[in-house]
Amino acid sequence: MELFAEFEIDLAAFVISAACVAAYYLFLNMKVRENPTYSIHGVNALARRLWVEHIMRNSAKDIMAVQTLRNFIMAPSLMASTAALLIIGTLTLSGQAENIAHSWHVLSIGGSHATELWILKVMLLLVDFIVAFFAFAMSVRLANHVLFMVNVPEHGSHHTLAPRAVAHRLNRAGNMFAIGMRAFFFAIPLVFWLFGPYFLLISSIGLVLALYRLDRSECQEISESESAAAPPQNAPVVSMHAKYAK
Repeated sequence: MELFAEFEIDLAAFVISAACVAAYYLFLNMKVRENPTYSIHGVNALARRLWVEHIMRNSAKDIMAVQTLRNFIMAPSLMASTAALLIIGTLTLSGQAENIAHSWHVLSIGGSHATELWILKVMLLLVDFIVAFFAFAMSVRLANHVLFMVNVPEHGSHHTLAPRAVAHRLNRAGNMFAIGMRAFFFAIPLVFWLFGPYFLLISSIGLVLALYRLDRSECQEISESESAAAPPQNAPVVSMHAKYAK
């Protein structure tokens, strides 16, 4: 019990931060069920599906398809390399726990300065970067599969090479890329946690607010602004001549 009492502030901050992120994704999932294009991810998935169907039904677009997929593969390849460098840096940081565990908590009002807790924080950060690397690597793998499938003629092909099936695989590649980016975003609170539990809480709340703005599609924001600016249905219509006659 004394061990948990020493770490109770850090544990409480971690639980509250995780609960905030979980509540946000529960809210996002409810909105997406009502409207699949509420989030930018739904809009991207729809665009990728329509793009694949258009490419596979137009044989003259094969060169454009290869160039587009090549440009898509470059992004997760770069991010996977970045994640690998961050993994190496985190491993290097874990070997200096005794030297910098206290110095990094200078600004911390509460929380424990124990070396064991520092190692746990660095391990969570390492796991986060490993998840990002795996997601980006899987995105490259799936996109490489689509690179060959997208040029297969639709007529007479196997059912697993139909446009809908190829679009599903491309959307899986896009989802893995999104997971890798989310892992990078989640690394922000974990890095701030190295400086103290209150920094973890503040950064987690800031991350949730930022994700709320980033995840909403622009079409959703435009429709909401238009509905707010539209006059009520039962409101009397006043002509421009009558308005300026005064």
